[in-house]
Amino acid sequence: MGDNSEYIVRIASRIADIDPATWNALANPQGRLNNGHPENPFITFEFLKALEDTGCVGPGTGWAPQHLILEDASGKIRGLMPNYAKSHSQGEYVFDHGWSDAFHRAGGQYYPKLLSAVPFTPVTGPRFLVGSGVNAPHARKILLQAAVELTDRLEASSFHINFLTQDEWNEMGALGLLQRTDQQFHWQNHDYDSFDDYLSALASRKRKAVKKERSAAQADDIEIEWIEGAQITERHWDAFFEFYLDTGARKWGHPYLNREFFSELSKSMPENLLLIMARRGEQFIAGALNLIGGDTLFGRYWGCVEDVGCLHFEICYYQAIAYAIEKKLKYVEAGAQGAHKLARGYLPRTTYSAHYIADPGFRRAIADYLDGERQFVAHEQSELNAHSPFKKG
Repeated sequence: MGDNSEYIVRIASRIADIDPATWNALANPQGRLNNGHPENPFITFEFLKALEDTGCVGPGTGWAPQHLILEDASGKIRGLMPNYAKSHSQGEYVFDHGWSDAFHRAGGQYYPKLLSAVPFTPVTGPRFLVGSGVNAPHARKILLQAAVELTDRLEASSFHINFLTQDEWNEMGALGLLQRTDQQFHWQNHDYDSFDDYLSALASRKRKAVKKERSAAQADDIEIEWIEGAQITERHWDAFFEFYLDTGARKWGHPYLNREFFSELSKSMPENLLLIMARRGEQFIAGALNLIGGDTLFGRYWGCVEDVGCLHFEICYYQAIAYAIEKKLKYVEAGAQGAHKLARGYLPRTTYSAHYIADPGFRRAIADYLDGERQFVAHEQSELNAHSPFKKG
C-alpha cells in the first residue's frame, strides 16, 4: 500500500517481523546517551515487542498491531510508525469516549479506529520514526497518507496519533489533522546538588509541607529501596505485581499488563528499569516502577497492599526526584493527570495529539470542540503556573 514513486509503505502485523537494530536506530537516532540509556525507552523495539510477546496487545486485546514500514526503491527501511487497529479506547490516556458516544448516537460506528501510540503509556515521544538521508517531512507525509489510506480501507472511523512531539504535532496540523492538547505535570532538575538543595527552591510553606509528608511516609520503621536493573529479581516482580493489581482494581477493574510482561522487560531491557520499593522488615508493602531514559526518569505504575499516609507521594514523587538528582537526570515524568503533583514541584507541561476523522460532518464538529478545548487547556495551565510552589522570582 501507499506506493509513492521512490517509496512504498508495508504493514507488519507484529513487530518481530521488523529488524530490531533498524527499529531502534530510527526510534532513538542518538543511540544511547551519556548515561547509557536511550532517550525514550518506550519507543524501543524491546518495549513494544514485550507487549506483543506476552499477549498484552494482539489477539483478543483490542490492540491489533498494524505497524507501518516505509521502504525506498532498494527495499531499505527509511521510516517506521508504531500503529494499532483498536476496537475500544482503553489504555490510551487521550480520552475520546465522548466522541464515540456522539458518533454512535448519530448512527455511526466509531470502532474500529486506527491509533499510533505506545500502548498503555502516556509518554510523549516520536511517532514518525524517520531516518537520516531522507527528506524527513516528505517521509512523514507519506506515512501519514498511508495511515489515512489504511483507515479508509479498514472502514475505520478515524486515525489518531497520541503523545507525539510538538514538532510532529505542528507538522500534522499543517497537513490537515485536527490538533488536540492536554497537560501533564513534570519535575525539572535545575542542577540541584541534593534533595535539600531542591527544597531550598520552594517557598517556605511548601518546603515545610514536603518535609512533613516525607516524615509521615517513613514512620513506623518503613524503609525505601532503589532496586535497579539486574538487581531486580522475580521476588521483587511478584511483590510489585500484587501492588499493580491492587491499583488496577481500584481504578479500572482489570489490569492492562500481565505478570509475564514485567519478567520480559527484565530480560530484554533490564538497564532501563528502576523499582522504588517500600518495606517493613522483610515484607514489601508498596512500590513503583520507573523507566530510565536519556535525561528523564519516567514514573509508570504504583501500588500498595497497606495504606500508609503520604507513602504514595514519597515513592512516586520525592524518591523519583532524589534519584534524578543523584543520577543527574533533567526531568521526572510521573504519569498522566494529577494536579496534586503541583504542590510537590511538578509543573504543568503541554501534551499533544492529532486526529483524522473520516466523516466530514463529524470532523467539523470535533474541530469546533477542539478549538475551545485548546483554549481551556492553555488558560488552566496559566492558572496552575501562577500557583507554583517555588519561590517567586
